[in-house]
Amino acid sequence: MILFLMNLVKGSLQDELDYFFKAVNGAEVAVREVTKSAFCRARKKLRHQAFQELSHTVADLFYRTFSYRTWKGFRVLAIDGSTVQVPDTSETAGHFGVWNTAAGKPCAVARISQLVDVVNGIILDALISPKEVGERTLAERHMQQVTEGDIVLFDRGYPAFWIFALARAQGAHFCARMATGVWNVVDTFLERGLKERIIRLKPPRHALKECKQRGLPVRPLKVRLIRIELETGETEVLMTSLVNKKEYPKHIFKELYSLRWGVEEQYKTCKSRLQIENWTGKSIESVYQDFSAKVLTLNLTIAIAQPAKEEIEARSKDKQHPYKLNLTQALSKMKDVVVLLFKKYNPFGLLKQLYDIFIKMVEPIRPGRRYPRKHRIGRRQYHACYKPIR
Repeated sequence: MILFLMNLVKGSLQDELDYFFKAVNGAEVAVREVTKSAFCRARKKLRHQAFQELSHTVADLFYRTFSYRTWKGFRVLAIDGSTVQVPDTSETAGHFGVWNTAAGKPCAVARISQLVDVVNGIILDALISPKEVGERTLAERHMQQVTEGDIVLFDRGYPAFWIFALARAQGAHFCARMATGVWNVVDTFLERGLKERIIRLKPPRHALKECKQRGLPVRPLKVRLIRIELETGETEVLMTSLVNKKEYPKHIFKELYSLRWGVEEQYKTCKSRLQIENWTGKSIESVYQDFSAKVLTLNLTIAIAQPAKEEIEARSKDKQHPYKLNLTQALSKMKDVVVLLFKKYNPFGLLKQLYDIFIKMVEPIRPGRRYPRKHRIGRRQYHACYKPIR
């Protein structure tokens, strides 16, 4: 059951089952061995937490095994949330919630959130929940995976005194984009036209209660405000706990915060490449299973591809452009292979074949290229009765 759901299921359930057992048995023809109805009954005995625990294990193994990249010695983590459409049934709509669109009928929608190592691509934690659960609440759950030596990047919807206090209590640092018109210290900083400033951030009255509920210290935080001028003419204000100006000069924070875009790219991979909205069932638990299983396979692919990524970077040092692994192609090659990795007594030969394939699947990195963000993109619909063939 676990291997089947990890196998990036996108087509019709019966077709996927037939090809799954073709890969397992090494058969020439995809013969029917298990019916989709038998699978649906069996999956009710599986808890989605199994995939989450396995994904955490893969992430831990990645950091213990490989020489991963850091920024100034920090592991750079970013938290961000999004929404996904779930099967439109009364059961899922009652559990996850409904989104009332401007045009058309309401649809069932769930909230998703991820904690991503934006330098190495590893997902440390991924959650799917009812829409009514706020992004900050999910961020608090993510923070259990944050440790000393990390720096967490927050977009402007996340900053709150208790979140900053939580990060510091975990031994981590933070860098957050601050909204204007919300924080008096930020508005004053902008009005005075300052480039940077170190302040003692005191908890407002409502933050005292939030901190005490979570057992967090309420003493003022020493933070640094930094003005960032963008090429578009816009001005951003970053708040960070890295207050040492000599060790962390002002000009490096623009590059640091830009790394947060990696979590947006991870969502593009999940929604477009992995098709996480292409569900294999209509029950609440099947939604949790599908989401967690695809995150696990993505993490496993990134971990397996790490040696190839290092080789690609080494080979491109003397070229006009640096090169990187084509993750989309790597994920495509993992179809069925992920099954064999766990079925073989000694998967070393299979891993070597993947390595040889991965180092050839490269794309040049051309810095400076920018494309306008498309804010209005029609959602792709995945209809259970009209699944594509493989």
